[in-house]
Amino acid sequence: MKWIGKAFVFSCAFLSCALFSAVHADAAPQDSVKIQVNDKLVDFPEAKPVVDASSQLQVPFRPLMENLGYQVDWAMDGKEVKVSMKKGDKTLSLKTGDSFVVLDGKKVNTSSMIGMAQGSVYIPLRFVSETLGNLVQWDQDNQLAIVGDDGKYHAPAWYKPKTNAMLDFAKGYLGTRYVWGGETPGGFDCSGFVRFVFAQTRGIDLPRTSTEIFYTAGTAVAVPQPGDLVYFDKSGPAHIGIYLGNGQFISATSSHGVRIDSIYSSYWSSRYIGAKSI
Repeated sequence: MKWIGKAFVFSCAFLSCALFSAVHADAAPQDSVKIQVNDKLVDFPEAKPVVDASSQLQVPFRPLMENLGYQVDWAMDGKEVKVSMKKGDKTLSLKTGDSFVVLDGKKVNTSSMIGMAQGSVYIPLRFVSETLGNLVQWDQDNQLAIVGDDGKYHAPAWYKPKTNAMLDFAKGYLGTRYVWGGETPGGFDCSGFVRFVFAQTRGIDLPRTSTEIFYTAGTAVAVPQPGDLVYFDKSGPAHIGIYLGNGQFISATSSHGVRIDSIYSSYWSSRYIGAKSI
């Protein structure tokens, strides 16, 4: 974990998968990135942090600033949103579409234009270090940004779970050949591979085909988590895999056997139909 001041930059590469207004056209939601103020995690009940095309972490403004102790008000200004904040004798105002804020009556340039998406105003997280002067730590291991509003260093309030043993087990069969109807290490089809992994690691006996698993097992989830099942095909759940995280999943494919692919690739993204948690 390290302190990041005026050179606060996220070097991680993220895939672009969502529209972030006209200002940030290639922004992607980042559920894995968490924000902490002092010893408390910030809850983002609606819009989530995103990483823009310039690899800057953009954060929904209101939850962040309220956790920093600001009173936040907003109003429409034509087609733009104008936000005003106050904390003690400190005042701050900004407007979407601008690349500056007004802090205590003085204009301060921001590192990028202020945008809006999912009904929320976004600012770069580096704003709190560069403009407000807060201490910011970046915990690479836990993908956690810690804002020390009190000027002190803080331990993480959240730790990334240890590597899922089931996923490690599944990866142990990378390269295993594809066999229609196969459900042993001698050869797998897609549902046979999933059934084998769940039976061996979690003692769960899933139905035989991907269609049966899709319609009879688990609970549908909007955003898959590691270990969830992901389904593909334009006409129905004809292919199944296990989600690994960071947009990747593992499955038995007819062309390459057991392999890891990205759900964001042109081939799989056009066929993705949903995810379920078992």
